Amino acid sequence: MSKTIKLCKGLDIKLQGAAEKKTTVLGLASTYAVSPLDFEGIVPKMLVKVGDAVKAGTPLFFNKNNASVVFTSPVSGTVAAVVRGEKRRILAVEIAADSTIAYEEFGALDVKTATRDQIVELLLKSGLWTLLVQRPYGIIANPADMPKSIFVSAFDSAPLAPDYGYTLADDKQALQKGFEVLARLTEGKVHLSYNAKDAAPAFAGVELHAFQGKHPAGNVGVQIHHIDPINKGEKVWTVGYADVAIIGRLFLTGKVDMTRTIAVTGAEVSAPAYVKVIAGAKLDSILNGNVAADAHARYISGNVLTGRNVGKDGYLGYYANQITVIPEGDNYELLGWAMPRFSKFSVSRAYFSWLFPNRKYNLDTNLNGEERAFVVTGLYEKYLPMDVYPMHLLKAIMAADLDKMEALGIYEVVEEDFALCEFVDPSKTEMQQIIRNGINLMIKEGE
Repeated sequence: MSKTIKLCKGLDIKLQGAAEKKTTVLGLASTYAVSPLDFEGIVPKMLVKVGDAVKAGTPLFFNKNNASVVFTSPVSGTVAAVVRGEKRRILAVEIAADSTIAYEEFGALDVKTATRDQIVELLLKSGLWTLLVQRPYGIIANPADMPKSIFVSAFDSAPLAPDYGYTLADDKQALQKGFEVLARLTEGKVHLSYNAKDAAPAFAGVELHAFQGKHPAGNVGVQIHHIDPINKGEKVWTVGYADVAIIGRLFLTGKVDMTRTIAVTGAEVSAPAYVKVIAGAKLDSILNGNVAADAHARYISGNVLTGRNVGKDGYLGYYANQITVIPEGDNYELLGWAMPRFSKFSVSRAYFSWLFPNRKYNLDTNLNGEERAFVVTGLYEKYLPMDVYPMHLLKAIMAADLDKMEALGIYEVVEEDFALCEFVDPSKTEMQQIIRNGINLMIKEGE
């Protein structure tokens, strides 16, 4: 029986537009994309060119810093475009999909009899190694490393997050196989954390941990901190719960099947619900008239705190299990600070909305002010359930003080752990970007 870990700090942001528990299975989109922007710390090098035919599982590009890590196509079709930005930086590889998917055949592998090297090789060849993320730093794991443990979070506490108990209800076999694979990749334990409000998952070979509390209780970084913190020189790997099922399918079928059941959420969505799609699908094929044509909205691959603004013509991100569409919020509100603002959310009692604790809000992206002086308030410690001093760590990063960054916990955090602090920050500071800048500095100095 797992012990319940209770977190007192955090904040649940209640938004309009939660997904109703009904699922639509969508047909293939016209185009799909794989974007290097979804992966931290890689330098992509192309393996295909426009006009090449590919199958699901065909390598599209590899990481220049580690050539064994390849990124594969989620569908079969033709390479339609290689989208580039400044200095010819690769932003996305677009695939015009076939009407039916043809798969690269990797062959099913018996996890119990295969060696660890054979399992690693299959994950690398198929491109699914990219689902393994290393802590510290939140980058793709190095195949040459042996992690001390592997962590999976079976729930997401972010605003409007999908219910994995619902989306993965039919993937029990794939999940079990995925956990068997993960167990062979570490000499330590595979930790699976779940919401204490839900029934404990029934999978062999994992150590269960129940978490009770507000967001960010579902963040795997918070869970690592309370179960087995990362010390200097140690490495752990993390895998998304839905990604465990994708890995399991590879070992059951020998094929790369990137199908996900995602939540389509947000106040601008007419009928929020779940859809079954393949990762990388174009958003218009998923939303398909579910957002008003004249809506002035922001289209986010992911949740409102950590997701990426991909635009109306964008694509579902590689790791994303959610699409959120909310009002853009680029309007100016005259004397807004003087209004009672019953419909605006605040963590303080500056607005009268605190009188309605159970209200669900239709929030936009307006910052309600410009960036201000970064001052010590003691506010952030109320929302980060980790033994980390957020203000001091941020200032150490801004000062590029590597020794203080180490002492203050840079190894234990990634951007998502500071997303809630950024949300409540009265200074409007881009904390998540500061954390990423600090991580990149640590990586650079460690080379």
